[in-house]
Amino acid sequence: MDFEKVVRHRRSIREYKDTPVDAEIVKKCIKLATLAPNSSNMQLWEFYHITNKNTLKKLAEACLGQRAATTAQQMVVFVTRRDLYKKRAKQMLELETLNIKKNSPPDRQTHRIQRWKMYYNHVIPVLYSSFLGIIGFFRKILVNIVGLFRPIVYQVSESDVRIVVHKSCALAAQTFMLAMANEGYDTCPMEGFDSKMVKRILKLPYRAEINMIVSCGIRSENGVWGDQMRVPFEEVYRKL
Repeated sequence: MDFEKVVRHRRSIREYKDTPVDAEIVKKCIKLATLAPNSSNMQLWEFYHITNKNTLKKLAEACLGQRAATTAQQMVVFVTRRDLYKKRAKQMLELETLNIKKNSPPDRQTHRIQRWKMYYNHVIPVLYSSFLGIIGFFRKILVNIVGLFRPIVYQVSESDVRIVVHKSCALAAQTFMLAMANEGYDTCPMEGFDSKMVKRILKLPYRAEINMIVSCGIRSENGVWGDQMRVPFEEVYRKL
């Protein structure tokens, strides 16, 4: 399908056929999801591809028994991992250093490497560190003072950073769902679930968070609940 057909074909499917789904194609779509844009290229996400029938049954219960879960052939759980920021920052600094050495003029390499060292060794740790909201509170005070003199990003509280990480993960989830649509498979992004139960099922660490659970399969005749509805485009479109 061309892109417009893929976008129009993708619907939130509430019931699937009892038809097996190729796990390798789902895995391929998850791999494509890792190419989604994300904040500072930190990639603070993990993707749990669920194919085991017992685990699917447990997750369906955690998803409150909704048909999109109980009839799913497979599921993908999108998880945020803010707690991995130190590891990811180190990886990104190594990557950017290699990029600079490969692509930048020799006389500019030292300056550019130092700039990335400042960002990933100092800015990122300050931005992502947390302690009961206190550190984020002091970051807010600092940026509001600096903002009196120049433009600056104000969304630096711990809840702001949490939102940023979830936005990045949601972009990956959307990329995954479009990739699945292109393969002729259907999906449903679910936010109605018991997050504590899901974390126990997947044995996730304390600071991991569930972004969404996406069920996978092939739509049944009753899979689409009515015609697609969107508010009038004129209500949401602004041209300046």
